[in-house]
Amino acid sequence: MTGSRKDNDRNLWNSKFNIFALNGWGKMKAGNFFKNLAATVSMPWKKFRAKSPLLSFIAGRVLTMLFLLFFLGFALFGLMELAPGDIVDQMMSQQLMTSVEGNSPKNGVGASSGTLGGSGDEKFFSQTQMESLRAEFGLDKPFYVQYFKWLKRVFVNHDLGTSLVSRAPVGFLIKSRLWNSVLLNLISLVFITGFSFALGVFFSTKAGTRIDTAATFFALFFHAFPGILLLILLQLFASVTGLFPVTAYPDFTFAEAPVRFTFSYAHHIFLPLLTSFLGGVGGTMRMIRATMLDQMGMPYIFALRARGISEKRVYFNHAFRNTLNPYITGSANLLAGLFGGSLVLEIIFAYPGIGRLMYEAVMQEDINLVLANTMFISALVLIGMVISDILLAIVDPRIRYK
Repeated sequence: MTGSRKDNDRNLWNSKFNIFALNGWGKMKAGNFFKNLAATVSMPWKKFRAKSPLLSFIAGRVLTMLFLLFFLGFALFGLMELAPGDIVDQMMSQQLMTSVEGNSPKNGVGASSGTLGGSGDEKFFSQTQMESLRAEFGLDKPFYVQYFKWLKRVFVNHDLGTSLVSRAPVGFLIKSRLWNSVLLNLISLVFITGFSFALGVFFSTKAGTRIDTAATFFALFFHAFPGILLLILLQLFASVTGLFPVTAYPDFTFAEAPVRFTFSYAHHIFLPLLTSFLGGVGGTMRMIRATMLDQMGMPYIFALRARGISEKRVYFNHAFRNTLNPYITGSANLLAGLFGGSLVLEIIFAYPGIGRLMYEAVMQEDINLVLANTMFISALVLIGMVISDILLAIVDPRIRYK
């Protein structure tokens, strides 16, 4: 009896062990299958990466940029869903405010006639009308459904939609404002880059002197000074003195008088451009100066001087070239900062740019315009980052993307 019980226990143990072994073997086979599948799928990419490291890096960054834009749009739809109210509520509020102003006592109409009761009910949206408007705008669906419908409309129909407020095509609104913002930021970027390099290299040769100390102090001062306060002070200066206009854009178009518009545009954007320049040149100049001083203490600089190379060639042909690396790396962040700063600039100086359009769209909860604006600005910044990486690989031959 005891022997048969031991045999049964042994058989039960063996059966459990066999089942465990079979399960482990099955999992191992499944794991090998997925590994082989992944290796097969990634084989063309590995060959492309081995053949063209830089092109594969660019392709990888572009794919990463597309993924970032996708999740950015998804998050933006979710945040707009969390915001109190929607565009229909905004329209209702505007109608209420218009009715109250129109029926105010100073207009000779009793205040009671502007209420929701009585004969004034027909002036306002009913609940059914509001629900019908939400269904027309697609606001009655969950935010992820709205997002995927927007993606389908953009990529399949090549249509960014229409503004929920002005009912104008979103593409037309962005096109009319985007060039103004790009032009302003490019001019600012060129001035900041040129003066930063010139001043950074110059003051690196004057390290420790009084003029270097004074330049470093003013660079730190303007870099730390609040940009919005500087914009307000400069606008107040323009208003008091009358030397500059208080707005940043001419009141006529380029097609009417191209030459006159060019000079008028330069006159109008001088103060906003000065604000952007003072805020951006300080940090960039200090970075160039510090990098130049670091390079001038490297052993290869002493070797070049020992060979009799002129100081001018040592500075510009060798040390200056190595200062490009940190600037190119940070130029994408500088571009993002310029676009972010231009939002405040465009609001204060009434500049017709995409930042001001974005602000108005957010305040009015115009989801189509907000999403399209965000995607364009984000795409420009991400493209700037990819371009900076490519330039970094071209400037510095030590970098290899493998």
